Amino acid sequence: MKDKTMTFSLEISKESDIKRVLKLVQEALDQKGYNAINQIVGYILSEDPTYITTYNGARSLMRRVDRDELMQFVLKSYLDKI
Repeated sequence: MKDKTMTFSLEISKESDIKRVLKLVQEALDQKGYNAINQIVGYILSEDPTYITTYNGARSLMRRVDRDELMQFVLKSYLDKI
């Protein structure tokens, strides 16, 4: 009888983490009255952390995500839907 080894994808885990961070950041921006899409786009384009509020730790969460990985995730998500 073979031992079954469970495997997982780091890519799926990373995408899940990015999605969770984006959702939390969006909620924090919305709660503070900002346009979340405009603020996140501004952050992605400039990598200026002041586009993201510090409310609920949103800025520190966003800074944990590599900008290139964030852009790849956003583009992949978009392309998967068209």
